[in-house]
Amino acid sequence: MGRATTETPTRDRLLAAAIEVFAAKGYHGTSVDDIVTVSDTSKGAFYHYFPSKKDIFLTLVDSLATLVEQGAETAIEAENGALAKIEAALAVVLETAAARRELARILLVEAVGLGPEMEQKRLEIHRRFAAVIQRRLDRAIAEGSIPRQDTELAAQAWIGALIEVISQWLLTGGEPLVGRLPALRALLLRSIGASKRTPDAR
Repeated sequence: MGRATTETPTRDRLLAAAIEVFAAKGYHGTSVDDIVTVSDTSKGAFYHYFPSKKDIFLTLVDSLATLVEQGAETAIEAENGALAKIEAALAVVLETAAARRELARILLVEAVGLGPEMEQKRLEIHRRFAAVIQRRLDRAIAEGSIPRQDTELAAQAWIGALIEVISQWLLTGGEPLVGRLPALRALLLRSIGASKRTPDAR
């Protein structure tokens, strides 16, 4: 037990350092030595937990995606009605990206074009997020809040829109991301036939 309590903080320090260095230098510009230096650990500690730079990056991407997914699910549970749950999830995604810009950059910018393994991870994350949205769209149809439609396609389109809006903000800055939420929400709701906020079905 004692060993586990000393190892976990070391792994956490390595992950925190990796976030900082990847966000500042990009994937290709980052070395294991950079992560070790910022984390104030050792190469031995690094390789104890992560076989390579790619491995720690994949671990980060997965954990960041889980963080966003869990936040969306928590927000969803606090709302009544399928459309309100969908809107809450949208808000959480944008608010999380805005509050943790360096993490969003790793997930949506630095993770692009890093080979087949990374692309598979990105597709897996997109599918996970789309599944969250699709479940709520299916529920909205069951409630009568939106017309019957291909919810798998709609969810994929929503994910694409969210990724593009956040990626453009990360790359160019401009208007605060959360400030774009009302217009984005209205656009996405119109795309599924819910242009006006529908009273929650009971």
